[in-house]
Amino acid sequence: MRQRGKSLLVARTSSWLLAAFATCVAGIGFAQPYPSKSVRLVSPYPPGGPNDIVARLVAQRMSLAFGQQWIVDNRPGRGGNIGTDLVAKSAPDGYTLVHGGMGSLTLGPFLTKLPYDAVRDFAPVTLTARVPNAIAVHPSLPARSVKELIALARARPGELDYGTSGVGSTAHLTGALFVSLAHVNMVHVPYKGGAPAMIGLVAGQVPIAFLPLSPLLPHIEAGKVRVLAVSSPQRSRLLPAVATGIEAGLPGFEMNPWFSVLAPAGTPREIIARLNAEITRFLRTPEAAKLLAAQGADVAYSTPEELTALIKSDLDKWGKVIRDNGIRGE
Repeated sequence: MRQRGKSLLVARTSSWLLAAFATCVAGIGFAQPYPSKSVRLVSPYPPGGPNDIVARLVAQRMSLAFGQQWIVDNRPGRGGNIGTDLVAKSAPDGYTLVHGGMGSLTLGPFLTKLPYDAVRDFAPVTLTARVPNAIAVHPSLPARSVKELIALARARPGELDYGTSGVGSTAHLTGALFVSLAHVNMVHVPYKGGAPAMIGLVAGQVPIAFLPLSPLLPHIEAGKVRVLAVSSPQRSRLLPAVATGIEAGLPGFEMNPWFSVLAPAGTPREIIARLNAEITRFLRTPEAAKLLAAQGADVAYSTPEELTALIKSDLDKWGKVIRDNGIRGE
């Protein structure tokens, strides 16, 4: 009996030791440094657009900084809402992030019923860039300044069309803000994306367009498009001779679209802090400023708390513009 009891004690002790060892091994697995595998950065817009271009620049440099591949995954659709929702519902482990924009985070909530909450469902990391919109006209339009455009629009109420990249886009909101502040009546022509709208402007299908500055640059240089003003609070370094809308005599005309990196809500704070430190370290370099400027973008970075505050303030600001202008989603 004593021998049997001794054997049973040994067996139980062995089981406890094995269980403790397994727990330690699991603990070691969970304690692996972040990141220990590739990171997916979702761009919720089509390839080649401003969001995608900035996302790829960030991903390329973060692959070097972290020693793990950062993969840009384009998930376009519904104004950026599809890709943004994908990340909102992803595991909060730092391996699926979104390169979010104003459209899906601060404009979309007022235009359609979204399956996510821009504040509750994300852990902001940092801003990455700002890409101002431009008031662009076809060379045949007899307006060489904002004042002349306003005068022309007032002389021809309801006759001038303006193109944008779609209903509820930052370009559309820029156009709506212009119409509201200038007290003019122009007809909105929404295209299915910035590229088709730009083609429409160059071809003369619409005489005016409100579009991101970056894709317009080659057409500006070729003389196929004339830019009257930019919507940012400061002049663009790429077009220093072009005034801001405010400088051109339209007080309050400011729309400075931004992009940012966000993780799913619940992502550990230490991962958010590590991501913020590495991404902002790159964005502070002269190289980052040069690379983004070549794409018509300005470097922007922030703390997670500052990005949270920006999202909340833009929800208030642009929600009012959308309501006041009666803008509805498609």
